[in-house]
This record gives sequence, structure tokens and C-alpha cells, in this order.
Amino acid sequence: MSITTRTGDNGETGLLFSRRTSKGDPRIAACGDVDELNAAIGLARANLQGTKENSRLETIQKSLISLMGELATLPEDSEHYATSKFDKLTKDDTLQLDSWIAEHEANGLAFKGWALPGSTVASANLDMARTICRRAERSTVALRSPETNESSQAVVYLNRLSDLLWLMARSVEQSPDSSQLA
Repeated sequence: MSITTRTGDNGETGLLFSRRTSKGDPRIAACGDVDELNAAIGLARANLQGTKENSRLETIQKSLISLMGELATLPEDSEHYATSKFDKLTKDDTLQLDSWIAEHEANGLAFKGWALPGSTVASANLDMARTICRRAERSTVALRSPETNESSQAVVYLNRLSDLLWLMARSVEQSPDSSQLA
């Protein structure tokens, strides 16, 4: 089977459950932002081989794939998605991020003022992922129903993830081994 299907040549793309939509749809923009975030995290992982952070970032990438499934589902198909075999982003995924954040903070991460990305390649990659995460969060918020102002699990997860990525970047910069990651 070829990667080239030609089904998108007219400016439409596929969603889950055989739905089609414009490539300009805000839902597709949100999926694209999360996909870009996943790739940026992959770049950060490549510069953190053999570290605890590498393993954590891989776990995050798998959660982002679940999130893309959620974003690629139209509201009218949400019940079908809920009962599907697809992996789903859960509150436990966010709780995992919370525990990693608490661990970084408990380790006495010291920082004053604004962060200036670029101290090391690895920390710069994490900061790039963080800014992409913030964009993914904004585009996901834009998908919320105007009738409800409640936060979805996706928004909470992305908000927490951007905090964690910031902490990881600062931790990498302050690590005694950071000279090896430059």
C-alpha cells in the first residue's frame, strides 16, 4: 500500500470513523500542532539518550498519539470513540505529569528570572517542544464548545505538559552532566 492515497488532493483529509473535513478545519490544525509537538519531543529525546528524561518523553509521545485520536474525532462520534479500542488520554496520564513535576520541584530546581533557551542542545529542544505545546494547547482550547467553558482532559494535559517541559529544560541545563548534552 502506498503512502500516497491522493484523497487529500482536493484539500480534504480524513478523520476517525471515515469522516472527511477540510485541511483548513481548526480540528486538523490542532491535530497538526500535537503531531508537531510529538516530533519536537522526539528531537529532544534524541539528544537525551540514556537518561531518565528520554524514557519519560517516550511515555509522553505515546500519550500524544492517544490525544491525536481524540482530536481527530468529531463531537458527534465521541460516543463511538469512547467505546472504541483506541487508546485514550486519561486523568492518570495527567497525574503522571504532575508526579514528574513534583519530583523536579522537590529536587530543588533553582532558577531566577527568565529562561534563555540555548544553554545546551537538549534544553533548547525541550524549550522548542514547550512552545509548540503551548500552541497545541491554544488550538485545542479553540475546539471547545462555546456553550461549556469546562476544561477537557486534553487541555489540562497539554497545560501540565508545557510546565513539565520547562522544568525538564531547566533541569538539563543545571545537570552536572549538561556539558555532555551541549
